[in-house]
Amino acid sequence: MVPTPTMTWLHKGESVLQIPEVLSPAGDRERLEAAVRYGADAVYLGGSQFGMRAASASFGGEQLKLAVDYAHAHHVRVYLTCNTLPTNEQAAQLPEFLLAARDAGVDALIVADVGILMLARRLVPEIPVHISTQAGVVNYLTATELHQLGAARVVLARELSLEAIRYIREHTPPALEIEVFVHGAMCMSFSGRCLLSNYLTQRDANRGECSQPCRWKYHLVEQTRPGQYFPVQEDPSGSYILNAKDLCMIEHLDKLVEAGVTSLKIEGRAKSAYYTAAVTNAYRGAVDAYLHNPQHFQPPAWTLEEVTKVSHRAYSTGFFFGRPDQYYQNAGYVRAWDIIAVVEGWEDGKLLVSERNRFSVGDTAEVMLPRAQPVPLEITGIFDLEEETEVEAACHPMRRYLLPYDQPLPAGAMIRRPNQ
Repeated sequence: MVPTPTMTWLHKGESVLQIPEVLSPAGDRERLEAAVRYGADAVYLGGSQFGMRAASASFGGEQLKLAVDYAHAHHVRVYLTCNTLPTNEQAAQLPEFLLAARDAGVDALIVADVGILMLARRLVPEIPVHISTQAGVVNYLTATELHQLGAARVVLARELSLEAIRYIREHTPPALEIEVFVHGAMCMSFSGRCLLSNYLTQRDANRGECSQPCRWKYHLVEQTRPGQYFPVQEDPSGSYILNAKDLCMIEHLDKLVEAGVTSLKIEGRAKSAYYTAAVTNAYRGAVDAYLHNPQHFQPPAWTLEEVTKVSHRAYSTGFFFGRPDQYYQNAGYVRAWDIIAVVEGWEDGKLLVSERNRFSVGDTAEVMLPRAQPVPLEITGIFDLEEETEVEAACHPMRRYLLPYDQPLPAGAMIRRPNQ
């Protein structure tokens, strides 16, 4: 296991605060590598069962062991989700799952169910247990009792204010770690406990299969006026009263740390590797800026730009500062940039890249560097390795090309371009 850091940082009078953990999502091996490469201290991922992202459960069997080994080789911790609400039939499969997690060497289990917590403490007591946001922890009494039952960390409900989090920290055992979500999609239901998807599409949100019907467009229909659709609000496009904005707390990390938050969690196991890389890089840069000058925290300008260059809904600060301005009048995403290639290597003034989206000679792009500000890249030529010829455009995803560039770039660096 990779130990949790115990370093502290002295600032603002006599206050001593723990260095915050950047915790990133890893939906598959590509996204795991992106999170590790771009600065995560820890990642959370799902196995073949019991995870809240059924579509991203891609670390079953030997894949889980390989993922843990890779992360540990880079001094990154791995937390395994076991946070669905299992049925009686599924509960019988839990011992095998927990023992496999132990054998793979995961650093913690994320659970939502008290029964799973107690089973894990009996069966695999060497693995720390984190209580999922699905458990809806909103007060110090529950947090303390869960700690007494053996929980090492609580992931607080997303509906709490900053002051409520501070109060929980002040009234719980110091050894109990506190994790909160700082970025990503929000749910219209309390910490994700929703029956709407199951009711409308027979896909259970509490078992990782949410179809997100809260993002759909709704109108009001009166029974005696079939075919006449009335907006719930005065808006000709309809209403999105269930649709939440995305969360973004990158400008307020100092306030979270001062409130006693241990871990800063980025949502998005179902998002792309590019999303994982860009958002992890932004929060890594912001946390490093905080550690460099905690008294006068200001996230670097490039980190603020970085979170706008991924596909996202309008941002808000959620419930942290009181009643949120949370509901979004558009179900669509803001998507201004696309990943076009991934660097595989460099030699003799040429970048070897693997294409992801079409790009052409003359395009102005930029390279996302791990743990650093992006740099510009002018595409002045493209050599197709398969065709063994110069081409004007790369238009075969996953094909490899050579691009002129005068200095090495690290393997895994991503190249992106504004949408055209």
